[in-house]
Amino acid sequence: MDFIAQIVFIIVLGVGVYFFYKSISRIRRNIQIGKDIDLTDNKPQRWKNMLRFAVGQGKMTKIKPIAGILHIFVYLGFVLINIEVAEIIIDGIAGTHRVFRPVLGGLYDFSIGFFEILGLLVIISCIIFLFRRNAMKIYRFQSPELKGWPFFDANVILVVEIVLMTALLVMNAADRHFQQDANMPVSGFIYPLFQNMSESTAYMWMQAAWWFHFAGILWFLNYVPYSKHLHIILAFPNTYFTNLNPKAKFQNNPLVANEVKAMMDPSFTPPAVENPRFGVKDVEDLTWKNLLDAYSCTECGRCTSVCPANTTGKLLSPRKVMMDTRDRLEEVGKIRAGAMPEPAEPKDLHTYITREELLACTTCNACVEVCPVNINPMEIIVNMRQYLVMEQSNAPQEWNMMFSNIENNGAPWQFAQSERGNWALDLEKESNKEENQI
Repeated sequence: MDFIAQIVFIIVLGVGVYFFYKSISRIRRNIQIGKDIDLTDNKPQRWKNMLRFAVGQGKMTKIKPIAGILHIFVYLGFVLINIEVAEIIIDGIAGTHRVFRPVLGGLYDFSIGFFEILGLLVIISCIIFLFRRNAMKIYRFQSPELKGWPFFDANVILVVEIVLMTALLVMNAADRHFQQDANMPVSGFIYPLFQNMSESTAYMWMQAAWWFHFAGILWFLNYVPYSKHLHIILAFPNTYFTNLNPKAKFQNNPLVANEVKAMMDPSFTPPAVENPRFGVKDVEDLTWKNLLDAYSCTECGRCTSVCPANTTGKLLSPRKVMMDTRDRLEEVGKIRAGAMPEPAEPKDLHTYITREELLACTTCNACVEVCPVNINPMEIIVNMRQYLVMEQSNAPQEWNMMFSNIENNGAPWQFAQSERGNWALDLEKESNKEENQI
């Protein structure tokens, strides 16, 4: 590689890395809008969760083994094949060619051969995913929230992965000196296409594939932060910081807990809170983990497909809840950064997620249980519902009656506590009647 090409490579690399850094900084800044929560306990279990669910695709292989294995191929391909990118970067900066080969010897040929097999598996997996998504009309891929950009985005990423892997194989196949010394398991079958070309023509093909692969990786790197495929990066921290409490454990609102404590203990004085908030009105009221969940959503729709409310025709879709939370967070982030003016009409998270959706949730936790990367839509739904009830007094009439009964009678029914045992009186009469008959 000549000096000019090295300069061009360094400039392109620098620009690509700079814009990726800007995107990641934006996402990190937006996640920090959320309230603080400590999720650093029990580190061994957290590492175990990350290895099991992010690396091993533990839930995917359990629910859909074939789809899970295909996802493992794509994931390993993304992580391991990019090791080869390290060599591309060094070659591009230093003007060398396959700089690792003299150092690693036979191990280098073995590694490149392994990457080629993995690359072929990624191509096959992506073709199958494209077929499933576009030809098989699977219900969870046809939901209203996937119309437009989300559907297009999923196809773009799959096509790009196929193109990048193909460029990698062509690059190896057109490298005639490499092919003459090594026995490559995949590019060796493509090599005959370049075998009879002149030296200069084959070299041109190799250089073209090399630059295309490099530029494609930089484009992919900068596209991912705006795509649902951001989960290939955020799945690791998101599974690590999973809430380790039992899924059905209800978190007490500290404001309410202090009020109850003051009622039970007159000597206790609740600490003063400025502008107290009950529940979630907007993204600032969510925790940073809720916001990390929103950015980590894979939009696979498995949460919606198991939601009993959705399957019975209700409006609720846990996937839409996560997508709406992410969209609202992006909007708030832009406004705070001065990149977007305040909207004329006041907006909050309830502008995106309607009351009808929130009230439809049965809090069964099925969406949480099935999510491949441990996202918790139910926590957002319950906290937004709490805001409707406690700050807006916007609960259904039936719910308000239930709340009054619980407050006055200690039970959801319209019977005084003194009448709670009356149901047994009839049993006693019936029992005496049966004894007399005997």
